Amino acid sequence: MKLNRRLIHVWAGIPLKEEDMGEVRVKVRLTNAGDEILARRGVLKPEEVRSLEVEAVVDTGAVRCVMPVKVMEQLGLGVAARRRAQYADGRVEEVPVTEPVRIELEGRPTYEDCLVLGDQMLIGQTALESTDLFVDCVNGRLLPHPAHPHSVVLPVL
Repeated sequence: MKLNRRLIHVWAGIPLKEEDMGEVRVKVRLTNAGDEILARRGVLKPEEVRSLEVEAVVDTGAVRCVMPVKVMEQLGLGVAARRRAQYADGRVEEVPVTEPVRIELEGRPTYEDCLVLGDQMLIGQTALESTDLFVDCVNGRLLPHPAHPHSVVLPVL
């Protein structure tokens, strides 16, 4: 019963005590979206599509996903643009943004470009929203939306 009450708090957005929460780390499959398109068109063989699995921190304070330069290079992604990013301490810095990448969380894919910085893959709010997953800070995992757990439903507002 205590666990169910905690999950309800998380889903309803009711604050939990600091000791009830922990860092959420998940395995995420990243795929070069450009390679994926070329493979669908027959230009690349499916086994030539660059993809890897990494551990990522789910960061509900980050709007966008963040990818280390090493991961970007392993996937063969280029820099598509540069954007100004604001850190938690208030600093603002111009950072590279990747070409599109397929991000698969709990078997649910989404496509994004990522900010390139740091040494840790971060999953931000936009990826969580587009995969329709909730963060269970108590048990350190991602959960499907309770109203429609078997499929992604995206709000159009």
